[in-house]
Amino acid sequence: MYFAQYYLDCLSQASYLIADETSGQAVIVDPRRDVDEYLADAAARGLTVIGVINTHFHADFLAGHLELADRTGAWIGYGHRAETEYPIRKLADGERIELGDVTLQIMETPGHTPESISVVVYEQPDDAVPYGVLTGDALFIGDVGRPDLLASAGVTAAELGAMLYDSVHRKLLALPDETLVFPAHGAGSACGKNLSTEKRSTIGTQRRTNYACRPMDQDTFVRIVTAGQAAAPAYFGHDAALNRQDHPLLDRANAARPLCPEGLREARAAGAVVLDARSPQDFGAGHLRGAVNVPLDGRFAEQAGTVLTPDSILAIIAPQDREDEVVTRLARIGFDRIAGYLRNPDNALPALADELAPASRVTADQLRTALAGDQPPAVLDVRTCGEREAGSIEGSLHIALAELPARLDEIPVDRPVVVHCAGGHRSSIAASLLRHHGHPDVSDLLGGYAAWHTLTHPARP
Repeated sequence: MYFAQYYLDCLSQASYLIADETSGQAVIVDPRRDVDEYLADAAARGLTVIGVINTHFHADFLAGHLELADRTGAWIGYGHRAETEYPIRKLADGERIELGDVTLQIMETPGHTPESISVVVYEQPDDAVPYGVLTGDALFIGDVGRPDLLASAGVTAAELGAMLYDSVHRKLLALPDETLVFPAHGAGSACGKNLSTEKRSTIGTQRRTNYACRPMDQDTFVRIVTAGQAAAPAYFGHDAALNRQDHPLLDRANAARPLCPEGLREARAAGAVVLDARSPQDFGAGHLRGAVNVPLDGRFAEQAGTVLTPDSILAIIAPQDREDEVVTRLARIGFDRIAGYLRNPDNALPALADELAPASRVTADQLRTALAGDQPPAVLDVRTCGEREAGSIEGSLHIALAELPARLDEIPVDRPVVVHCAGGHRSSIAASLLRHHGHPDVSDLLGGYAAWHTLTHPARP
């Protein structure tokens, strides 16, 4: 057997290639949209990709099933409840897919979504203990999939939670303890709240250490797994729908074009939103007025999908020589409407000097002084609920970054606003979004809440 895990840190997303090296037949599970790496690995080992399986309709990224089917002729498999605009192979509970001796067995594990499945992997078809199980978003390492993402589709969290309890406690935990667990996501994903940084585990380890795998009744399970879930990024609904549709394939050759300064000016005049992917420091030193700052070195695609809309036409300012990376990472979440990118921003931006402005950034000491003044600013905390539980700035307004685009009208416009997160990355995003929407006086806090806490709670000698 050949078994490979491909882990995408920026989306905390895992995909898999499983093959029988004797027969040369391979299946890819939960692929991302840029599929060259899978195909290169398969070609290097003389493997033929015969099938692509999605464990469910992913919400956090646009899967690469259509791209793989187009380039290999492979069938596309889903659980039997799935309905799509393109032809699929509906996989039944208990169905076996023989690649040779290596055998995949489908296990229906609804709960995160109704059509969710897991894939049990056997090195030999009659092995008593499976090699592993690809659990999709049903069972994570340290957590289980959240059952609350489909409320808008008419399926309640309680209904999905009951399904998930059965999937985890009666199906997945019935596998032998030695069975390896390979989830579709890891720490940082918004598909759960307590995901581990580990990339694999075992059923036995999860039985002992995963809070959601402890012995409990269904009502208790539903209550604890639905509590404390962070707001999902706005693009999740868009991607979940797009993964059902027969959408255009990723075209890497024609993904974006370079823009000169005048071309960028024309794109803005035509309605394009400027997405500035440089660091908060570079953005703060000088940026195009109204640009939205989402730094590339971070959870770029997820955060861009949080503060931008899928129908926006984007004009990109990227760190030098990283424009292809920006475009690819946007394509992974289905944001394909790219007007172009500004080549060599350090040299090009001075030609747009009449449209440039610095971003106001304040230190913790400056904020403390301002808060003690006659006209204190409003303080906006864009951290998650869990982060805020550890401490907050007194009197601050709390709106997590994922909720901010829908709650912009709650931000005061009659006084200055200072935005903070934990360290200064998300606050630059949020502050730029407020400026983009016309808020007149917005700063972000250098060093975030960490700097504030250090200032206001000095270490004792």
